[in-house]
Amino acid sequence: MSLTDGAIARIRELIRSGALPPGAKLPPEQRLAAELGLSRNLTREAVKALVVSRVLEIRRGDGTYVTSLEPRLLLEGIGEAVELLRGETLLELTEVRRLLEPVATGLAAVRISPAQLASARGHVAAMRAARDDIEALIEHDAAFHRAVVAATGNQTLSSLLDGIAGRTLRARVWRGLVDDGAADRALAEHQAIVDALADRDAVLAEAAALVHVSSTERWLRRQLEESLPRDVSDAVSSSVSSTVVGDAASELEEP
Repeated sequence: MSLTDGAIARIRELIRSGALPPGAKLPPEQRLAAELGLSRNLTREAVKALVVSRVLEIRRGDGTYVTSLEPRLLLEGIGEAVELLRGETLLELTEVRRLLEPVATGLAAVRISPAQLASARGHVAAMRAARDDIEALIEHDAAFHRAVVAATGNQTLSSLLDGIAGRTLRARVWRGLVDDGAADRALAEHQAIVDALADRDAVLAEAAALVHVSSTERWLRRQLEESLPRDVSDAVSSSVSSTVVGDAASELEEP
């Protein structure tokens, strides 16, 4: 562990222990360094790193404070990291989404409010009206999935799924679907999710979401394989589960 990492760990421990709770103001730099037994330079570097990770915030002319430490804030950086992912790691990302989003959708089915359901319906209608407008499709697709997961009432889950969705990947998929003439199928998958939510059928909602995410994963795998040399694409296929469709089908066939 580097000296800077050690300094970061010391400040994090103060926060974890409750000595510096959310919203607390840090002591002045010189005093904080003395209390931690660190040099001012190390303390300054540690504070800068924690500001970047949204654990701390600097209020100009006032001092440095612990943030609210809410999931929305702390997990915001996931989305920025996701935008840098390429190749096989994109498949790993969609696999994570496949593990989480269907369960979240099933949970939303029993918790969604009339207003949230109306919002989800509205975004699907907007997507149908803009079936050839890529930017509008991306915008309303993202808003639709945020609305559904927000209905779970679980901020951590909402922040995590919003982060791993990735605007760049979403745009790539929608452009491909429109070019392939498969946008109608994707819209039908969204409608199936809304219908299951309206019926408050958790099992059907989870299955509909699984089919939708699995369809996206299957499309992405095919695109990656077509863009890579044969020997590399074979490695991609073998390293990521090839049973996505089977998984979705088994979910729908179970009693």
